[in-house]
Amino acid sequence: MSTPPPWPIGFRPLLVRAVLYVLFVGAITQGAYLEALYLPSVRFSEWGYTEFTQTLVLATCCTMLIYIRQVLKVWPNVTLLLLAFLAASLVREQDHFLDTYVADNTWKVLVALIILPTLFWVVKQRQRFLEEFTHYSNTFAFGMFTAGVLTTYIFSRLYGRQEFWQAILEDSYSGTFKSVAEEVVELLGYSLILIATLELLLLARRVYRARQTSS
Repeated sequence: MSTPPPWPIGFRPLLVRAVLYVLFVGAITQGAYLEALYLPSVRFSEWGYTEFTQTLVLATCCTMLIYIRQVLKVWPNVTLLLLAFLAASLVREQDHFLDTYVADNTWKVLVALIILPTLFWVVKQRQRFLEEFTHYSNTFAFGMFTAGVLTTYIFSRLYGRQEFWQAILEDSYSGTFKSVAEEVVELLGYSLILIATLELLLLARRVYRARQTSS
């Protein structure tokens, strides 16, 4: 009989993680606050702290997923889909630079080159994917990832609608308000995804060690 993956974690490490995550979210929020106060020339632009941090967070997530898939070899089909999704998001965040310095709509081509082959592979391996997803969907990492996706791709888009802020601010409206509202909420969502990816990495390491012990 194979040893089941040691998914549960103790109270102490759980408490430490919770404190670190609170500090992390507080730190990124403070960064946006300092950007607004002390970086007026680039604040909430493509060259500002918020946009740069979004890129850094997504790149970090992609790196962790590559490690989980290629080194730990845990849930390779699920992690491939997650990696493609976040890599496409990373490319999307660079749309300004790609359109300016490469060609218009370059990011769309790159996203298609990432997503389409991945979907083809996942459909081809759908049985294995569903088996892996059954395990992944019952983890804290999945719940946190879902929260991050909903925050970034649903809430931030609706919350950052121009008409919404025009109705609230009326004659005081400026496009800056819309950008700040959308970008900061988006950063929060990406941060939740980062926490989810880190949790997946920690879980994958426990699964990997259990496999090594039982083999």
